[in-house]
Amino acid sequence: MPALALSRSIVGCAAFVFCLGFLAPVPVSAQSGSLADAYKVIAGKEFVDLSHSFSPVTPVWGGFGQATMSAASDPKTHEPYTIEKQGFRTTFYSMVGQYGTHIDPPAHFDPDGKTMDQIPLKQMILPLVVIDETPLLKAEPEHALTVADIEAWEKEHGKIPQGAFAALRTDMYKDWDTDPERFKRYPFPSWSLDAIKLLFEQRGVTAIGHEALDTDITEKMESETWLLSNDHWQIEVMANLDKVPATGAVIVVTWPKVENGFGFPARAFAILP
Repeated sequence: MPALALSRSIVGCAAFVFCLGFLAPVPVSAQSGSLADAYKVIAGKEFVDLSHSFSPVTPVWGGFGQATMSAASDPKTHEPYTIEKQGFRTTFYSMVGQYGTHIDPPAHFDPDGKTMDQIPLKQMILPLVVIDETPLLKAEPEHALTVADIEAWEKEHGKIPQGAFAALRTDMYKDWDTDPERFKRYPFPSWSLDAIKLLFEQRGVTAIGHEALDTDITEKMESETWLLSNDHWQIEVMANLDKVPATGAVIVVTWPKVENGFGFPARAFAILP
């Protein structure tokens, strides 16, 4: 599908979900309108990119190693394709699935978990809440978000809605390009297991996301293990969460439909209210 058509398709779906009242009641005229009407509403909103660009030199967990990218070649002649000679060019990518901003499906940790191609399409457009952990990091730079932190956030912003995507803002993303070694620091601000359980078991969120390379810093990765082993998914290495309000936005997140895939770079963006 051409990029423009794909973009319109995704935005049209996001508009449809928005106008059905995922976030707030809308006028009857909007509810009874066409997808074209819904698109006009969404097209007038501000979009925020929540994904990093990545390259062979961007941060990745040391156990995986860096990506390599080279000109794709004719398998018979091994000659690289170029615009000058063949009229086109393309790239051969070699990288681990968990690279850059990426999806972790349940199957990443769970041998019986859903693979990335099995996650329902309706879970790719969700109400977005952003929990800002940065005030807590001044006193404790490696703070793991707690149940009490979430409850304090809810006193200010209201209860986290069922079905939402909960994102953890730490501002780590600012080091992605400027200080990659600091971005890869360990320990780092994260989620506690109790906070994760509260979000999924009591608030009924659909998925979570964060700016770091992993969910938590425990020896056995207990938060990430519990999450993925209980049929949930997450987006790691998010960006620009400081540009999104605590509530009221919609997140759209997509990834290639790799058959039986255990993870892949993802493109996520927020539509602001």
